[in-house]
Amino acid sequence: ELEFYSIKVPDGPLTARLQHVQPGDPIILRPKPVGTLVHDALTPGKRLWFLATGTGFAPFASLLREPQTWEVFDRVIMMHTCREADELDYGRALVRGLSDDPLIGALVADKLRYYPTTTRDETRYRGRITDTLASGQVFRDLGIDGPLSPERDRAMVCGSLAFNRDVAALLDGFGLTEGSNSAPGDYVIEKAFVGDGV
Repeated sequence: ELEFYSIKVPDGPLTARLQHVQPGDPIILRPKPVGTLVHDALTPGKRLWFLATGTGFAPFASLLREPQTWEVFDRVIMMHTCREADELDYGRALVRGLSDDPLIGALVADKLRYYPTTTRDETRYRGRITDTLASGQVFRDLGIDGPLSPERDRAMVCGSLAFNRDVAALLDGFGLTEGSNSAPGDYVIEKAFVGDGV
């Protein structure tokens, strides 16, 4: 079963066609997935941070359902920021269903911390991911040790170009180093299909 989570970009190279796909339509898939958000691009660590804005949550929908995520890390923190609360609905529903997943439900147990924030609507948690990490607010809210450290923390990042740049600078400031498939590091950034959003 395939699942797509995307915004509709008028005349976009992917979404102009993707938005018209119906259940049962043929889709051609390559035998090997590509991208930078893979476990092999990270060095071993204790905590894995998934950092996403908007539909940047999409790759984490797969990674959250991947047994290796839960077998390799002691703690997984899913941070997802959108402008408005209803934009968090897809991610919230997926996270809620993880404990019932027959493949990973028992592995998730107490390992997952979910931290959804908004930048416009009044919600329990507010603010940009970069701000909550830099100020330490996310650590206080979740009751976990901070700040980020290269000895303990690993991160995967997916969002707009501006978000990706800001997060990379922040992670670098915490002493983490960017990795890749050929040279694993402390964090990786998805660079495919990003635009100039918030």
